[in-house]
Amino acid sequence: MTRGDAMQARAEDRTLVVLGAGPGLGMSMAHRFGREGFAVALISRHRPRHEAYLASLAEAGVPAASFTADVRDRHQLLAALDAARERFGRVDVAYYGPSAADPGALPAPIDRTDAASVREAMNAVYPAFDVVGGLLPGMTERGDGALLFAGGLAGVVPLPQLGALAISSAALRNYALTLHAALADRGVYAGVLSIGGLIERSDVHRMVTARPERFGRLGLRTLDPDRIADAAWDLVARRDRAEAVFNTWQ
Repeated sequence: MTRGDAMQARAEDRTLVVLGAGPGLGMSMAHRFGREGFAVALISRHRPRHEAYLASLAEAGVPAASFTADVRDRHQLLAALDAARERFGRVDVAYYGPSAADPGALPAPIDRTDAASVREAMNAVYPAFDVVGGLLPGMTERGDGALLFAGGLAGVVPLPQLGALAISSAALRNYALTLHAALADRGVYAGVLSIGGLIERSDVHRMVTARPERFGRLGLRTLDPDRIADAAWDLVARRDRAEAVFNTWQ
């Protein structure tokens, strides 16, 4: 039996934590892993939305709880992770996919990118280190677990128009791939979803499609979050590669 088969066999007593839970990919991840028997801990800064998220999961028969935290606030983030562990006993899979602090802000292209904008973009990457620092010791002690990150396609394909976001996407991707190599012989999986396109049902997708005069044809390049979540499950269950790439730009 492979480690992925073992994960499937024991999924009924396992927990997924979704960091940056939102109506698009975050909830698709919750439902996809929930169908495999995982309980789900949702963490996001938008507390008023949690009731609807939990109702959706309850209707699908998925045990779930929500915790309020802005992942960019280290104290809130670590407190939410502690609360999730207290509620469910442990965290077996962590999905890190927070949205931008200001999803409506258009970045300057790379030839006009300055150090301040890069520092701001990197604020979405730094919390990933706190997540790993908070969860990895327990995973390595058990000899099992998974850490999955969602990043931008600009970390794979040069997209000059994304400016500082290309830098932060590359940093997060490199971190995930390097973790994958470092943890391979310790029973813990690390991987990355490199996403190029608007995720349907997400806040960014709704914003872009509501303002075609500003965003033009960008709203036509969309991805189904359920398909991405299927690929995420495949990565975690099979553990035969470190990355899945989604590209609507070609």
